[in-house]
Amino acid sequence: MIDTAGPKAPAAARLLPRPDRPALVRGTIIVVLLLLALFALPPLMNGYYTVTMTQVAIYSIVTLGLGLLVGRVGLYSLGQIAVLIIGAWTGARLLFGTGQPFIVVMIEAGLVTMIIGSLITLPALRLRGLYLALITLMLAGAVTVIEATLNFPNGGGGFSGYNGSLVHIPQIRRPSFAGTDPAYYRFSVIVAIVMFLLVYAHLRARPGRAWASIRQSEAASLAAGISTTFYKLWAMALASFVTGVAGALLAGGDRYLYSIDFPIQNSITLLAVVLMGGVFSLAGAVIAAFLQSFLPAMLYQLWSVPYDWLLILFGLGVMQVLATAPGGIADQFPKDMKRLYRLIRRLVSRPAPASSSGNAPAKGGEAA
Repeated sequence: MIDTAGPKAPAAARLLPRPDRPALVRGTIIVVLLLLALFALPPLMNGYYTVTMTQVAIYSIVTLGLGLLVGRVGLYSLGQIAVLIIGAWTGARLLFGTGQPFIVVMIEAGLVTMIIGSLITLPALRLRGLYLALITLMLAGAVTVIEATLNFPNGGGGFSGYNGSLVHIPQIRRPSFAGTDPAYYRFSVIVAIVMFLLVYAHLRARPGRAWASIRQSEAASLAAGISTTFYKLWAMALASFVTGVAGALLAGGDRYLYSIDFPIQNSITLLAVVLMGGVFSLAGAVIAAFLQSFLPAMLYQLWSVPYDWLLILFGLGVMQVLATAPGGIADQFPKDMKRLYRLIRRLVSRPAPASSSGNAPAKGGEAA
């Protein structure tokens, strides 16, 4: 009997796709960083930085939604803070008024913001650029006024759930398995990972290709048969959903929410840090969250730098991004590191120049 397994094995091996080495390296780095964030980092942080890193995890979801609109679809929205307020208010009200599990409340808050955000922005879908930014900024201002009038739920009854006569306002409850700050930090990181995977799945599927086409040319997308209104609305709905989930997560993280926690200028600051972090990659959302939450907390803790002073830094950062690095820090930093590595490698491998004294013949040799 002739053994045919031998000749076929190399051919089958040649048909197997070779692993993408850069993608494998990126995946390994991401997994290692996530493991460090979940297990190695919490024991090293005190209470202040644990709360701060929880804010980073939550705001990474917010910047993820805004980066989706700006970088993938080309829609400059200044209303994500309004969506965050609605998500936080809905989550706090449900957590006070019902005994539903925390995860269910997060999903409900995301669905509420998805519906409201889609309905409100539906008339503005034909606008682009500055016009859309102004419309969404006015939306954020209107929601801020309504929120300041109703206040956040404090355990009272009725629609708003607010009772000004309450002396001892109860805390917004957390999940039973994440009652402490370190446990809630880990829970926030896991929720952020799930939201990133949700957006990544959309980007790798048909919606992501449609959004890329719309961003390049809306007229060409229409000519290709792509329903630009439908896919814009899809992007708005997805961004509103993840931001609403972040709002409910923020309600449980802060335990107390007040109207002064969401000033209208945060809408502009949020867009600034998203542009600085990088709107064309998911890593840019994480960098933007660090700029939004960790950098102000660190500077205030170390040198008592007021948060308002960072607006100057963010303004300069946006100018630098628009002028020299449209891809943001997530795109520019690896390029700068590669240039630095090549420069150091050239300096190390360059041969040392021979000294003139070493090349000159000795006098004794000439005499000989």
